[in-house]
Amino acid sequence: MTTAAVMGTGSWGTAFAAALADAGTSVLMWGRREGSVAQINAGCNEDYLPGIELPRGIRASTDPAQVLAGAEIVVLAVPSQTLRANLAGWSLPERAVVASLMKGVELGTAMRMSEVITQVGGVPVERVVVVSGPNLAQEIARRQPAASVVASIDPDSAELVAAACATPYFRPYTNADVVGIELGGAVKNVVALAVGMADGMGMGDNTKASIITRGLAETARLGVRLGAESSTFMGLAGVGDLIATCMSPLSRNRTFGENLGKGMTVAEVIAATRQTAEGVKSCHSVLDLARAHGVEMPIAEAVASVIDGDRTPEELVDLLMSRVRKHERT
Repeated sequence: MTTAAVMGTGSWGTAFAAALADAGTSVLMWGRREGSVAQINAGCNEDYLPGIELPRGIRASTDPAQVLAGAEIVVLAVPSQTLRANLAGWSLPERAVVASLMKGVELGTAMRMSEVITQVGGVPVERVVVVSGPNLAQEIARRQPAASVVASIDPDSAELVAAACATPYFRPYTNADVVGIELGGAVKNVVALAVGMADGMGMGDNTKASIITRGLAETARLGVRLGAESSTFMGLAGVGDLIATCMSPLSRNRTFGENLGKGMTVAEVIAATRQTAEGVKSCHSVLDLARAHGVEMPIAEAVASVIDGDRTPEELVDLLMSRVRKHERT
C-alpha cells in the first residue's frame, strides 16, 4: 500500500486526501490548528467541507515530522504564499515524490510552486509533480465525477501519484508539461476575479465569456513564452479549470470578485470570508512574471489595479473595452 502525507487541511487538501484514501492509499494529514486536526480524526472537516463524511482511515496530526515520516508521496496543499516558510521548517523524506496542489506564483520571486519546492525543499525536479484541473473541492469530496492532470518531467513520478489517487469518480491524466499546467492553474484565479466582478455588477454571459476567452489567450501567451506547450491550455488544466473556476459559485476567486463587483472593498471581502482566494495575491506575481518576459496581460493588469484600490470594477471593464482593436489571435 502506498503511503501519502498530505500537508494542509483546507478544502482541496482534504478532498484530495479523500480521493487518495478511496483509491487505497494510506493517508496521514498535517494541520496547524488543533481544531481542524480533531475534526479530521473524527471523520469530517466541518470548517471547509461541511456535511461531508471522510473515508475511514484518514488520520491527522499537528506534528509535521510525524506525518512526513516514511511517506512515499508528500502532497503540499498549503496557501501558495506560505509554501516557502513551511518548507523551511519541514524535513521532507529523501526519496518521496512531492506533489503540489497549489495554484499560485510566489510574490517577490515570481517563481512557480514547483520551482520553490526544488529550491527550498531540495527536491530533484524529477520527483516533483503538480496536480491541476477543474478541481472544485466540494464536488470531489462528494464523489462527483471529475478529471484532473498529474504532471511531471518524469513519467514514473507522475504515474505513481496518478495511481495513488485514481478512483471511479476521480480520473487523473498524466502530462509532462509542468510549466503549462502550473501557469494554467495560477492565472485562471486572476481571470476568475475579473469574471466575478462582472457578475457582481450584473453583467451578462456575453461579458463573462469574453473575459474568459481573452483570459485564456493571456494565459497561453505567457505559458508559451516560458516554454509551455500551447495544447496544454486547451486541456483540463487550461480551459477546463478556467471554466470551472470562472463560472461556479463554489469558486473562491469568482466569489471574491463578485463581492468586489457588488461594491465591497478588498478588506471587507477578506474579513467576511475564511478561505484563501489565491488570485488576490497571485495577480501581482503573475503580472511581475509577465512583465519580466515581455508578455502583455491586460486582464491581469486591470485586476491587480482593482485589488490595489487604484481602479474600481467599473473602470476595469471600461479599460478592457477601450483597448486598441487588434487581431483576435494576438
